[in-house]
Amino acid sequence: MTPIRRRVLQAILYEVFAIAVVGPMLSIIFDEPPASSMGLAIVLSSIALGWNYLFNGMFERWEARQAAKGRSLTIRLLHGTGFEGGLVIILVPVMALWLNISLLSAFLANLSLLAFFFFYAIAFTWAFDRIFGLPESAVQAGKN
Repeated sequence: MTPIRRRVLQAILYEVFAIAVVGPMLSIIFDEPPASSMGLAIVLSSIALGWNYLFNGMFERWEARQAAKGRSLTIRLLHGTGFEGGLVIILVPVMALWLNISLLSAFLANLSLLAFFFFYAIAFTWAFDRIFGLPESAVQAGKN
């Protein structure tokens, strides 16, 4: 699978599963009607989809320059931290506007989502790699 096709497939599958979980979760956490929470979940996921593609491209370029190949737990934690940290910076203002709350309130409300997505990102990427194989950037020369 080409690197671009792999990133697109990974990002789309990641967000499809995320919307299925986050929509109902947002409705409960923010006491919002399901239609509003699903709308917010779709907006957040659309933004996250773009960030996923951009971040994974940057991460794989960085990864390709590393001497050690493969994806250890440390690399997976680094990946999850970078992805989710960047996403928080992007999504908190969107949540504040959508829910008409302060940035601080949106950040605090986002902490439960952050915790969920930190572990979700690591687990999803691990499962995706197990099903579709590691990207070229993480494969040792001479191995498939």
